[in-house]
Amino acid sequence: MANTKYYGTGRRKSSVARVYLAPGTGKITINKRDIDDYFGLETLKVIVRQPLAATETADKFDILVNVKGGGYTGQAGAIRHGIARALLTVDADYRPTLKSKGFLTRDPRMKERKKYGLKAARRAPQFSKR
Repeated sequence: MANTKYYGTGRRKSSVARVYLAPGTGKITINKRDIDDYFGLETLKVIVRQPLAATETADKFDILVNVKGGGYTGQAGAIRHGIARALLTVDADYRPTLKSKGFLTRDPRMKERKKYGLKAARRAPQFSKR
């Protein structure tokens, strides 16, 4: 168990996160940067740590994350999803806790495509009678 790593893939919008859990002290590294350097907003850091708080494993694992695509909010959601999936490979008993909080569910909401004749997905050109 000296070099055990647990893996989980998380997705949200157009972001994909590859998450590795290794036994450690609770250090979170995202794209070779500390979580405090990577995310400026405190709410995003809280989102990332939610599965760890729910399972009370915040100080048991070091987390290494590779994330790409999307913006910061989507990436934070993808990391949360990946951590939750990786925790399942650690111990299947975490499943009811993670499932009830909704961390295992892939958020299906995506950006709607732009339609022809419109300025955006639903935004129509300004209407003038004359």
